[in-house]
Parts: sequence; C-alpha cells; structure tokens
Amino acid sequence: MITIKDKSACCGCSACVSVCAHHAITMKPDGMGFLYPEVDKSKCIDCGLCNLVCAFNNDYDKSRNLAEPDVYAARHKDINEINSSRSGAVFIALSDWILEQGGVVYGVGYEDHFRVVHKRATNKEQRDEFKGSKYVQSDLKDTFCQIKKDLKQGYKVMFSGTPCQTSGLLSYLKLLKQDISQLYVVDLVCHGAPAPYVWRDYLKYIEKKYHAKITAVNFRDKSQLGWAAHKESFKLGNKYVCVSTYTDLFYKHLMFRHSCGVCHFTNLKRPSDLTIADFWGWEKVDQHINADNKGVSLLLVNTTKGRQLFSEIADQINFLATNTQHCLQHNLEHPSIISPLRTEFEQNFISRGFVYCAKKYGDIGLRHRIYSLLRKVKHKILG
Repeated sequence: MITIKDKSACCGCSACVSVCAHHAITMKPDGMGFLYPEVDKSKCIDCGLCNLVCAFNNDYDKSRNLAEPDVYAARHKDINEINSSRSGAVFIALSDWILEQGGVVYGVGYEDHFRVVHKRATNKEQRDEFKGSKYVQSDLKDTFCQIKKDLKQGYKVMFSGTPCQTSGLLSYLKLLKQDISQLYVVDLVCHGAPAPYVWRDYLKYIEKKYHAKITAVNFRDKSQLGWAAHKESFKLGNKYVCVSTYTDLFYKHLMFRHSCGVCHFTNLKRPSDLTIADFWGWEKVDQHINADNKGVSLLLVNTTKGRQLFSEIADQINFLATNTQHCLQHNLEHPSIISPLRTEFEQNFISRGFVYCAKKYGDIGLRHRIYSLLRKVKHKILG
C-alpha cells in the first residue's frame, strides 16, 4: 500500500492510481493544488503494485538510452508554426507525423477556466491546443489508462509531458507488459512544476483587477516582446494585458512541487525517446539560426526509436547537429533549488490567499513599488 510520508518522494504522475485494478487509490489535492495518492483501505488488497510502479527514483529505466543523446538546434520550416509555438515548433513537426499516420497525440491543454490538464488529440485542430508552454503542473486524470487502450487498439501514440510523467507512464506500461513499439515519448527540460491553485487564484485576481473575464492566456507571449522574454499575457474582452507577477513567483521557486527539488531526471539520461526545450545558448551553434528572435528548439534524441521518429520529420525542420557542451542548461545538470521560503509561502497562501502572497513575495503592492523606485534611483546615481 502506497503511503506518502514525505511529499518530496511523490511527483504526482498518477501511475499508482492507474495500475490499481481495484480503484482503491484516488489523487487528492493539497492546499496548493498538488495531487497526491490517497488509499481507500476498504478496497485495497495490499497487492503492492502501487509501490512497484513508482518510478520517481534513481532506478528509472535507462536501458533504451543511447550512450550519448544526439543533439540538434531545430526550427520548423513553416514560420507560421514558429510564430504560434513557444520555441522552434519541433513538437508540431513530431505530432503532425503521428497524426498523419492516423495516430493519437497526448499533450497539455485547458479544461474549465484554464485549468491545466492532459488531453487526447486525434487531429491537428485538437492538437493545436497543446501549443505553447503551460507553467502549471497538469492533471493527468486517466491519461495512462487511455494510452494503454490506444496501444492495444493498434494506434501510434505520442505522449508529451515532464520527465517525471513520462517515466511514470513507461513504468506503468512495463509493469502491465504492454507492447510499446508504437509509443513515442517526448519530455521537456523542466524547471519545476508550479502549483495549480496559485494559477487558479491568480486568474481570479487578474479578472477582478481588470473587471473583465479572461478569454485567452499565454504563459510566455513572444508576439510582443520576442522569444527570450518571459511575461504572461491575457485577453480580457478587448483588453490585452501583459504582466509578470506569476513569472516572478515562478523564478523565485516559491511554488514548485516539493519533489522538484530532488528531481531524479535532471541529467542527459532522459526517460523518453526525445527531449525538447528552448535552446538557450544557440549563438554557440550558429549566429543566424535565431536572428529573428522567434525561437529555436533544443532537440535531444535519446533512443533508437527517437532516431527513427527524427528521421520521419527531418524534411519538415531546419536543424544543425551540435553537442551536449553547447546545450547544457541548469536543469540538465541538477534540480532547481527550492526557495527556503517555500513552506512559509504555502502556509500564507492557504491561510491568507494569493493577493497577500503576491504582495509579500511578488511584484505587486506598495512594498514592490518602493523597492523598484529605490532600485531606479540607485541605478541613476551610479550611472
């Protein structure tokens, strides 16, 4: 029977829920909205599968990995796809090929009022909802079980998610002895998984502040500020609002899941066929590949199957081969360091709410305005 004594030992991947044939486990949110397994002892037969399937450890399966990943800087050949994607639109090229084979793509979209969830797509219109970064931990719901069903029915399947999610999926399918020859798994270089309830309450704050309903969100809007900028934007009726309150909290590492601080996947032995990310440091590879500041993707090909999928999309992308020395980012070397104020932030968020926390730790309110003014004065004096 799975028991979470230390929250940092659970990444919330839902593999334990998915593997339980007796439906004895459900995922329950904590005060920040992070999901953790809870066992109904009246249904549990103590078979131990929930413990066996857990892949959030250093022993995750690396047997399919190449000795070193193939490394590419890559961009889609269609500028329209780049403009509507977060980086170089490599995900679009990959998922296009899957869909053109009559396959199924799983990625992250929205449900209800911009609640971040994993969804299933069987056409490009549905898949387009997965474009762009979503800086919130997604709710996987019954995605793993759906993927198993799709594979049994003979579909090609592509799943994209954080490495802890891909590792959980592969462990689940391996334990159930499911053939994965038609499964292609893509992970992201993840900085950390932010709290769903902080995002939920931030949306409420934005709507109250601007007296309008949010109709569209963009976690990193490059259309106005370019690819390298990181600010969230909202459409509220006819209003367009670009701010950085959520981004500010994100980079202060105040609202990450506890497990992000001990992530086992921040290395080059990825638990996926392919890894995609922003290619920070692209200038070392080629001075011109991102001259328009629209974005360029880092693509790591981790397995033989990943090489096969890459060969299928090679004519849809412009790419340059490089090496791991040119692509290393912090989260390919070590986990993000969780803020020492993380526990205090959670306690204040639960008891006092989002606005209090954004004023105390973030970039809204009088305290922040005074600090910004003093910083500008100091900069002006020092020249």
